Amino acid sequence: MADTSLVDRHEPLWKRLPVVVQLRKSTGWQRAMLITGVVICAVYIIVAIAAPLIAPYGFGQLQGADGESFPRTAAPSPEHIWGTTVGGFDVFSRVVYGARTAVLVVIVAVVVSIIVGVLLGLVSGYLGGWLDRVLVVVADAIYAFPSLLLAIVVSIVISGGNSSYAGGIIAAAISITVVYVPQYFRVVRAEAVRLKNDAFVESARVMGTNPWRIMTRHVLRNSTRSLPLILTLNASDAILTLAGLGFLGFGIGPTSGAEWGYDLSRALSDVASGVWWTGVFPGVAIVVLVLGVTFIGESLNDISDPRLRARRRLKQLVSTRDARNKATAEGAGA
Repeated sequence: MADTSLVDRHEPLWKRLPVVVQLRKSTGWQRAMLITGVVICAVYIIVAIAAPLIAPYGFGQLQGADGESFPRTAAPSPEHIWGTTVGGFDVFSRVVYGARTAVLVVIVAVVVSIIVGVLLGLVSGYLGGWLDRVLVVVADAIYAFPSLLLAIVVSIVISGGNSSYAGGIIAAAISITVVYVPQYFRVVRAEAVRLKNDAFVESARVMGTNPWRIMTRHVLRNSTRSLPLILTLNASDAILTLAGLGFLGFGIGPTSGAEWGYDLSRALSDVASGVWWTGVFPGVAIVVLVLGVTFIGESLNDISDPRLRARRRLKQLVSTRDARNKATAEGAGA
């Protein structure tokens, strides 16, 4: 149940935003992790939106404005601050445009996964019957496959292993969506099965309320509390899955768009030659973004854990009591 002292309808709108509410609930390391994660993700989103303004060159550009080709595997310099690849691409520009690809794929994949998974879980859990049994079997079958292997198979079926930028984003997003739909399906279905026999649902059913209205108005509102945590965990996993697809050659080609996993795969052969910059910067970009999303997920998990909330409340009570006893003792001594 939401803390009414933190969520007041008379407060400004920005104070009632989910992120702000969670920040006000958090304390100590939880708040530090949440702020760090939000800042990291916000920076990546800003970079993704403003990629053409930040990147000095295009992701597939091989020549400067003077028509001269970029040097291959050039070390970091004022002209190319993160160096160039063996193909002559500017590393900094590809990392910046890679942020746009990652953000787009993750947003599309997570949003579609939530919509499909929540809808199927709601219908399956509330209606039950043969439809519920079929959907559970299908979800379990999909969940049994390794996520990356399933994403590769779906990507091959959709795009044949290579496609344009938009087609590659859609193919990667759908591949990741298929992997994560069963997770949302399971969570929402379990809550729907538990809630459909509760008194408030029975009352709505007796009053002749439409089943769809019952599902969306009563059951759905009370069955999505754990979805934000699953969303953040899936988002970090989706970034790694996208990088894995690109690393194995099933993502977006270098001339269609920038993708960190593909750049890492091309950088493998550079290591023996001492060319470190072609692999370090895309790898760091992946690690930092995954770290930021994970920080948000872990802090939300700690905030929503009732045992940790009770422990914090007990610690606050003990500290308040100790402070009161100390003040009383000092007053008596005076």
